[in-house]
Amino acid sequence: MNSVDYVRELIGSAQIDQTDEESICAGSAEAVAVGGGRIDVLVNNGHEPLAADWRTVTAAEFNRHLMNATRYFLLSRLLREHVGARGTGAHGRIVMIGSMYAVVGSYPDAYEGIATGSPVAYHMLKGGIVQLTRHLAFYWARDGIRVDCLGPGPFPDTAHASPALVQRLSNKSPMGRMGEPDELKGAVVFLASDASSYTTGQNFVIDGGWTAW
Repeated sequence: MNSVDYVRELIGSAQIDQTDEESICAGSAEAVAVGGGRIDVLVNNGHEPLAADWRTVTAAEFNRHLMNATRYFLLSRLLREHVGARGTGAHGRIVMIGSMYAVVGSYPDAYEGIATGSPVAYHMLKGGIVQLTRHLAFYWARDGIRVDCLGPGPFPDTAHASPALVQRLSNKSPMGRMGEPDELKGAVVFLASDASSYTTGQNFVIDGGWTAW
């Protein structure tokens, strides 16, 4: 047994290849089984990365990246169907993971000379996820499904990101620093719990004030 299989057996999980619709369906069914026949919350964050910016991205890369929105939708619909099958009184929560770049552009000078510019397809994807959130929230509200979006940023992987890029992004932030992973936990718990029982269709941006400029 390798370490990944050991962790899966220890904590209970399902594995999904989000690029394959059959895997999405099979993995969702497995997740329901692991959850004892019931799942209430979907935190929807599975997508492939893209390193190409507007200068180099190909049509095929661009289109493939936008297909991630389809995968967000398919997983959301499966949760909605699962909750609906449980009958009257069942409820579900969907938390889409978006980005601050769903609502603002990126600063070209933050990336110039040290990193690939923020990918244009990524901006389109995340903007589309915000609109997907609003659409599904409206259509599914009376079915007991709440749908909201969490928009992080900036939260670079400081273990791998260029220190110069981290410094440039920090300089753009009103707080003068990057976000820490723990600073997203409270928002996720709020959106996934009954604490937000009268909230749906919203885009919560956790960005240290970046989009308030």
